[in-house]
Amino acid sequence: MSQLPTLRQLQFLLALAEHGSFSRAAEAVFVTQPTLSAAIKELEANLGVILVERGARGAILTPAGEAVLTRARRVMTEAEDLVIAAQAAGEPLAGPFKLGVIPTIAPFLLPRVLPTMRREYPKLELYLREDLTQRLYDALLERRLDAALVALPFEASMIETHVLGADEFLFCCEASHPLANKPTLNSADLAGEPLLLLEDGHCLRDHALAACSAGTVRSDFAATSLHTLVQMVKAGLGATLLPRMAVEAGLVDRMGLEVRPFDPPVIGREIGIAWRKGSARAEEARQLGDVIRRLLVPAEAAA
Repeated sequence: MSQLPTLRQLQFLLALAEHGSFSRAAEAVFVTQPTLSAAIKELEANLGVILVERGARGAILTPAGEAVLTRARRVMTEAEDLVIAAQAAGEPLAGPFKLGVIPTIAPFLLPRVLPTMRREYPKLELYLREDLTQRLYDALLERRLDAALVALPFEASMIETHVLGADEFLFCCEASHPLANKPTLNSADLAGEPLLLLEDGHCLRDHALAACSAGTVRSDFAATSLHTLVQMVKAGLGATLLPRMAVEAGLVDRMGLEVRPFDPPVIGREIGIAWRKGSARAEEARQLGDVIRRLLVPAEAAA
Protein backbone atom coordinates (compact mmCIF):
# COMPACT_ATOMS: atom_id res chain seq x y z
CA MET A 1 0.00 0.00 0.00
CA SER A 2 1.28 3.46 -0.91
CA GLN A 3 2.29 5.77 1.90
CA LEU A 4 -0.41 8.29 2.78
CA PRO A 5 0.24 11.98 2.04
CA THR A 6 1.18 14.10 5.01
CA LEU A 7 -0.58 17.35 5.91
CA ARG A 8 2.71 19.15 5.31
CA GLN A 9 2.91 17.80 1.74
CA LEU A 10 -0.67 18.88 1.07
CA GLN A 11 0.07 22.31 2.52
CA PHE A 12 2.99 22.65 0.12
CA LEU A 13 0.82 21.61 -2.83
CA LEU A 14 -1.79 24.23 -1.92
CA ALA A 15 0.91 26.90 -1.68
CA LEU A 16 2.33 25.86 -5.05
CA ALA A 17 -1.10 26.05 -6.69
CA GLU A 18 -1.70 29.49 -5.21
CA HIS A 19 1.65 31.07 -6.06
CA GLY A 20 2.55 29.28 -9.29
CA SER A 21 6.25 28.94 -8.53
CA PHE A 22 8.40 26.88 -6.20
CA SER A 23 10.30 29.88 -4.91
CA ARG A 24 7.23 31.95 -4.01
CA ALA A 25 5.44 28.92 -2.55
CA ALA A 26 8.47 28.07 -0.40
CA GLU A 27 8.63 31.64 0.85
CA ALA A 28 4.91 31.57 1.72
CA VAL A 29 5.25 28.46 3.90
CA PHE A 30 8.63 29.48 5.38
CA VAL A 31 10.80 26.69 4.00
CA THR A 32 13.60 26.57 1.45
CA GLN A 33 12.83 25.87 -2.19
CA PRO A 34 14.71 22.50 -2.19
CA THR A 35 12.68 21.40 0.86
CA LEU A 36 9.38 22.20 -0.85
CA SER A 37 10.46 20.66 -4.15
CA ALA A 38 11.57 17.44 -2.41
CA ALA A 39 8.25 17.19 -0.56
CA ILE A 40 6.28 17.54 -3.81
CA LYS A 41 8.42 14.87 -5.51
CA GLU A 42 7.87 12.55 -2.56
CA LEU A 43 4.11 13.17 -2.76
CA GLU A 44 4.15 12.36 -6.48
CA ALA A 45 6.12 9.17 -5.80
CA ASN A 46 3.70 8.06 -3.10
CA LEU A 47 0.66 8.69 -5.31
CA GLY A 48 2.27 7.33 -8.47
CA VAL A 49 1.30 10.33 -10.63
CA ILE A 50 2.85 13.58 -11.81
CA LEU A 51 1.15 16.48 -10.06
CA VAL A 52 3.17 19.45 -11.30
CA GLU A 53 4.59 20.48 -14.65
CA ARG A 54 7.87 22.30 -14.02
CA GLY A 55 8.98 24.89 -16.55
CA ALA A 56 10.74 28.18 -17.08
CA ARG A 57 7.46 30.05 -16.56
CA GLY A 58 6.74 28.42 -13.23
CA ALA A 59 4.80 25.45 -11.94
CA ILE A 60 1.46 24.35 -13.39
CA LEU A 61 -0.69 21.56 -11.96
CA THR A 62 -1.47 18.62 -14.20
CA PRO A 63 -5.06 17.31 -14.41
CA ALA A 64 -4.10 14.77 -11.75
CA GLY A 65 -2.67 17.62 -9.68
CA GLU A 66 -5.92 19.58 -9.96
CA ALA A 67 -7.91 16.53 -8.83
CA VAL A 68 -5.60 16.03 -5.84
CA LEU A 69 -5.72 19.77 -5.09
CA THR A 70 -9.51 19.70 -4.65
CA ARG A 71 -9.26 16.92 -2.08
CA ALA A 72 -6.22 18.47 -0.45
CA ARG A 73 -8.20 21.63 0.27
CA ARG A 74 -10.92 19.54 1.87
CA VAL A 75 -8.45 17.58 4.00
CA MET A 76 -6.66 20.73 5.18
CA THR A 77 -9.96 22.40 6.02
CA GLU A 78 -11.08 19.39 8.03
CA ALA A 79 -7.73 19.41 9.86
CA GLU A 80 -8.17 23.10 10.65
CA ASP A 81 -11.72 22.41 11.89
CA LEU A 82 -10.34 19.69 14.14
CA VAL A 83 -7.94 22.15 15.76
CA ILE A 84 -10.68 24.79 16.08
CA ALA A 85 -13.12 22.33 17.65
CA ALA A 86 -10.52 21.20 20.19
CA GLN A 87 -9.64 24.78 21.10
CA ALA A 88 -13.30 25.80 21.34
CA ALA A 89 -13.99 22.91 23.69
CA GLY A 90 -11.27 24.17 25.98
CA GLU A 91 -12.14 27.88 25.80
CA PRO A 92 -15.03 29.03 23.56
CA LEU A 93 -14.98 32.42 21.83
CA ALA A 94 -11.22 32.75 21.97
CA GLY A 95 -8.78 33.28 19.13
CA PRO A 96 -9.52 34.34 15.53
CA PHE A 97 -13.16 34.40 14.41
CA LYS A 98 -14.13 35.59 10.92
CA LEU A 99 -17.52 37.32 10.99
CA GLY A 100 -19.37 38.69 7.98
CA VAL A 101 -22.00 41.45 8.23
CA ILE A 102 -24.36 42.88 5.62
CA PRO A 103 -24.10 46.66 4.93
CA THR A 104 -27.57 47.45 6.30
CA ILE A 105 -26.59 46.01 9.69
CA ALA A 106 -22.84 46.63 10.10
CA PRO A 107 -22.68 50.42 10.75
CA PHE A 108 -25.73 50.41 13.02
CA LEU A 109 -25.27 47.25 15.10
CA LEU A 110 -21.51 46.77 15.43
CA PRO A 111 -20.73 50.02 17.30
CA ARG A 112 -23.41 49.00 19.78
CA VAL A 113 -22.22 45.47 20.48
CA LEU A 114 -18.46 45.36 19.84
CA PRO A 115 -17.37 47.15 23.06
CA THR A 116 -19.31 44.68 25.22
CA MET A 117 -18.05 41.70 23.25
CA ARG A 118 -14.44 42.86 23.64
CA ARG A 119 -14.96 43.31 27.36
CA GLU A 120 -16.66 39.96 27.94
CA TYR A 121 -14.43 37.94 25.59
CA PRO A 122 -11.01 39.64 25.62
CA LYS A 123 -9.33 36.67 23.91
CA LEU A 124 -11.73 36.76 20.94
CA GLU A 125 -10.10 38.19 17.81
CA LEU A 126 -12.90 39.28 15.48
CA TYR A 127 -12.09 39.73 11.80
CA LEU A 128 -14.98 41.57 10.16
CA ARG A 129 -16.06 41.55 6.52
CA GLU A 130 -18.92 43.68 5.18
CA ASP A 131 -20.60 42.39 2.03
CA LEU A 132 -23.94 41.59 0.41
CA THR A 133 -25.90 38.60 1.69
CA GLN A 134 -25.29 36.20 -1.19
CA ARG A 135 -21.55 36.77 -1.14
CA LEU A 136 -21.46 36.21 2.63
CA TYR A 137 -23.31 32.92 2.24
CA ASP A 138 -20.84 31.88 -0.48
CA ALA A 139 -17.96 32.73 1.87
CA LEU A 140 -19.54 30.61 4.61
CA LEU A 141 -19.85 27.62 2.29
CA GLU A 142 -16.26 28.10 1.11
CA ARG A 143 -15.12 28.30 4.77
CA ARG A 144 -13.72 31.80 4.34
CA LEU A 145 -16.07 32.99 7.11
CA ASP A 146 -17.03 31.35 10.40
CA ALA A 147 -20.39 33.12 10.72
CA ALA A 148 -22.34 36.07 9.32
CA LEU A 149 -24.86 38.57 10.65
CA VAL A 150 -27.66 38.70 8.08
CA ALA A 151 -31.28 39.68 7.60
CA LEU A 152 -33.84 36.89 7.52
CA PRO A 153 -35.69 35.30 5.87
CA PHE A 154 -33.16 34.28 3.24
CA GLU A 155 -33.19 30.81 1.73
CA ALA A 156 -29.80 29.10 1.39
CA SER A 157 -28.92 25.42 1.37
CA MET A 158 -26.29 24.02 3.74
CA ILE A 159 -26.67 27.08 5.98
CA GLU A 160 -28.09 27.18 9.50
CA THR A 161 -29.42 30.34 11.13
CA HIS A 162 -30.28 31.58 14.61
CA VAL A 163 -32.76 34.47 14.95
CA LEU A 164 -31.54 37.28 17.21
CA GLY A 165 -34.39 39.77 17.03
CA ALA A 166 -36.90 41.63 14.86
CA ASP A 167 -36.34 44.95 13.12
CA GLU A 168 -39.39 46.96 12.06
CA PHE A 169 -39.73 49.42 9.20
CA LEU A 170 -40.33 53.13 9.73
CA PHE A 171 -41.57 55.59 7.12
CA CYS A 172 -39.16 58.44 6.32
CA CYS A 173 -40.10 61.55 4.34
CA GLU A 174 -39.60 65.29 4.05
CA ALA A 175 -41.41 67.55 6.52
CA SER A 176 -43.63 68.82 3.68
CA HIS A 177 -44.86 65.34 2.79
CA PRO A 178 -48.63 64.81 3.39
CA LEU A 179 -47.98 61.75 5.57
CA ALA A 180 -45.59 63.69 7.82
CA ASN A 181 -48.59 65.14 9.68
CA LYS A 182 -49.81 61.72 10.84
CA PRO A 183 -48.36 60.45 14.17
CA THR A 184 -48.66 56.84 13.02
CA LEU A 185 -49.34 55.19 9.69
CA ASN A 186 -50.86 51.96 8.47
CA SER A 187 -49.97 50.01 5.38
CA ALA A 188 -52.98 51.40 3.49
CA ASP A 189 -51.51 54.91 3.80
CA LEU A 190 -48.79 53.85 1.36
CA ALA A 191 -51.26 53.04 -1.44
CA GLY A 192 -49.70 54.39 -4.60
CA GLU A 193 -46.82 56.01 -2.69
CA PRO A 194 -43.64 55.95 -4.83
CA LEU A 195 -40.92 54.64 -2.55
CA LEU A 196 -37.16 54.96 -2.89
CA LEU A 197 -35.40 51.68 -2.14
CA LEU A 198 -31.94 50.16 -2.28
CA GLU A 199 -30.74 48.72 -5.56
CA ASP A 200 -31.12 45.06 -6.50
CA GLY A 201 -28.81 42.75 -4.57
CA HIS A 202 -29.65 44.18 -1.16
CA CYS A 203 -31.96 41.85 0.75
CA LEU A 204 -33.46 44.88 2.53
CA ARG A 205 -35.04 45.87 -0.77
CA ASP A 206 -36.80 42.50 -1.00
CA HIS A 207 -37.93 42.73 2.62
CA ALA A 208 -39.34 46.23 2.05
CA LEU A 209 -41.27 45.08 -1.01
CA ALA A 210 -42.70 42.11 0.89
CA ALA A 211 -43.62 44.13 3.98
CA CYS A 212 -45.35 47.08 2.29
CA SER A 213 -46.91 45.85 -0.92
CA ALA A 214 -49.32 48.84 -1.05
CA GLY A 215 -46.56 51.20 -2.12
CA THR A 216 -44.92 51.41 -5.52
CA VAL A 217 -41.22 51.51 -6.30
CA ARG A 218 -39.46 54.27 -8.17
CA SER A 219 -37.55 52.46 -10.88
CA ASP A 220 -35.62 55.56 -11.96
CA PHE A 221 -33.74 55.89 -8.65
CA ALA A 222 -32.04 53.28 -6.46
CA ALA A 223 -29.50 53.74 -3.68
CA THR A 224 -26.39 51.72 -2.92
CA SER A 225 -26.58 52.30 0.86
CA LEU A 226 -28.99 53.54 3.53
CA HIS A 227 -26.90 56.71 3.90
CA THR A 228 -27.38 57.44 0.19
CA LEU A 229 -31.07 56.60 0.51
CA VAL A 230 -31.75 59.25 3.16
CA GLN A 231 -29.79 61.80 1.15
CA MET A 232 -32.12 61.09 -1.78
CA VAL A 233 -35.13 61.65 0.50
CA LYS A 234 -33.64 64.92 1.73
CA ALA A 235 -33.11 66.00 -1.89
CA GLY A 236 -36.86 65.67 -2.47
CA LEU A 237 -36.74 62.57 -4.67
CA GLY A 238 -39.33 60.68 -2.61
CA ALA A 239 -40.01 58.83 0.62
CA THR A 240 -38.59 55.54 1.85
CA LEU A 241 -38.74 52.80 4.48
CA LEU A 242 -35.91 52.52 6.99
CA PRO A 243 -35.11 49.82 9.56
CA ARG A 244 -35.63 51.03 13.13
CA MET A 245 -32.11 49.84 13.97
CA ALA A 246 -30.64 52.38 11.55
CA VAL A 247 -32.87 55.21 12.76
CA GLU A 248 -32.02 54.56 16.43
CA ALA A 249 -28.35 54.59 15.48
CA GLY A 250 -28.75 58.18 14.25
CA LEU A 251 -29.06 57.68 10.49
CA VAL A 252 -31.44 60.65 10.02
CA ASP A 253 -30.31 62.82 12.92
CA ARG A 254 -30.08 66.55 12.10
CA MET A 255 -31.29 66.02 8.53
CA GLY A 256 -34.69 67.69 8.95
CA LEU A 257 -36.55 64.54 7.91
CA GLU A 258 -39.67 63.08 9.51
CA VAL A 259 -39.87 59.46 10.64
CA ARG A 260 -43.20 57.80 11.42
CA PRO A 261 -43.97 54.31 12.81
CA PHE A 262 -46.69 52.00 11.61
CA ASP A 263 -49.56 50.84 13.77
CA PRO A 264 -49.52 47.89 13.94
CA PRO A 265 -45.74 47.75 13.50
CA VAL A 266 -44.49 46.53 10.15
CA ILE A 267 -41.80 43.94 10.88
CA GLY A 268 -39.53 44.21 7.90
CA ARG A 269 -36.89 41.66 8.75
CA GLU A 270 -35.34 39.52 11.44
CA ILE A 271 -31.70 39.90 12.38
CA GLY A 272 -29.94 36.56 12.53
CA ILE A 273 -26.59 34.85 12.62
CA ALA A 274 -25.74 32.21 10.02
CA TRP A 275 -23.10 29.50 9.74
CA ARG A 276 -22.28 26.51 7.57
CA LYS A 277 -23.95 23.24 8.51
CA GLY A 278 -21.47 20.96 10.20
CA SER A 279 -19.09 23.81 11.01
CA ALA A 280 -16.75 23.21 13.94
CA ARG A 281 -17.61 26.74 15.06
CA ALA A 282 -21.39 26.30 15.05
CA GLU A 283 -21.69 26.40 18.84
CA GLU A 284 -19.47 29.48 19.02
CA ALA A 285 -21.64 31.16 16.39
CA ARG A 286 -24.69 30.46 18.56
CA GLN A 287 -22.93 31.86 21.62
CA LEU A 288 -21.90 34.96 19.70
CA GLY A 289 -25.49 35.36 18.54
CA ASP A 290 -26.78 35.05 22.10
CA VAL A 291 -24.48 37.88 23.20
CA ILE A 292 -25.76 40.10 20.39
CA ARG A 293 -29.39 39.19 21.09
CA ARG A 294 -28.97 40.15 24.74
CA LEU A 295 -27.56 43.52 23.72
CA LEU A 296 -30.45 44.07 21.28
CA VAL A 297 -33.17 43.52 23.89
CA PRO A 298 -33.01 46.92 25.65
CA ALA A 299 -33.53 48.85 22.41
CA GLU A 300 -36.40 46.59 21.34
CA ALA A 301 -38.05 46.90 24.75
CA ALA A 302 -37.76 50.68 24.67
CA ALA A 303 -39.27 50.74 21.21
